[in-house]
Amino acid sequence: MFTGSESQTSSGIILIIIARLKEMAKDFNNPVVVEGYDAHIRKLIPGYELIHLQVHAVLKSYVSTQAKILVVGCGTGYELQYLAEQFPHWNFTAIDPAANMIDKAKQHIADLGLCSRIQFVQGDTSVLKQVDENFDVALAILVSHFVAVDAKAQFLKDIANHLSSTGLCLSYELMEISNTKQLQALKNLSLATGLTEKQAQLMTDRIEQDFALISVDEMSALYLQAGFKRVESFAQVLNYHGFIAFKTD
Repeated sequence: MFTGSESQTSSGIILIIIARLKEMAKDFNNPVVVEGYDAHIRKLIPGYELIHLQVHAVLKSYVSTQAKILVVGCGTGYELQYLAEQFPHWNFTAIDPAANMIDKAKQHIADLGLCSRIQFVQGDTSVLKQVDENFDVALAILVSHFVAVDAKAQFLKDIANHLSSTGLCLSYELMEISNTKQLQALKNLSLATGLTEKQAQLMTDRIEQDFALISVDEMSALYLQAGFKRVESFAQVLNYHGFIAFKTD
């Protein structure tokens, strides 16, 4: 159980993450945010653990035992650890625009002895031009909803251009909220997963400011414009949607 000071610190970190999510690279370089990120993201994102279990299940169904994986927005390395341990014959390239996030991920992976299979590159998807690799799979989990609407097409093109001819991309994003009932449902779920009333209200108040949201149909269309041949949904929790896009029919 948190003491009074620990509870206040915990609450403060969550409020920082909520209030600053839009400027990912800038604010996720904040050491306080980086240090508390893994614990608090589980309260901010409904079904956070389930997201990764679903991604794992999809990957296990579609991908061979040996594969090259691109992880876009690797954060502190939680996703990398999980995948590297579950799939010991896969190799990973992980990118993130925040230097402190990359450093945290590197240290985390080094402590686990997994460095030999993971390459880190700081930057957004434009840095992929420097990576001489075609990947079997790209993962962009809880990433593209931070990308500006007018930059999403290029974001997906950068990914598509670095996949093999039979590659696929999995993403999981917050999509457009079309009415107040949907927004209230998100707030209700965030309260159920551990946010305080103040934190949940701040989150819902700032959603339109902090996220660049588009509709499911618009996201699917952008995937096709980027060079993918087919797009399917693999999951949904309220307004959070999981997409799987294929380079081949």
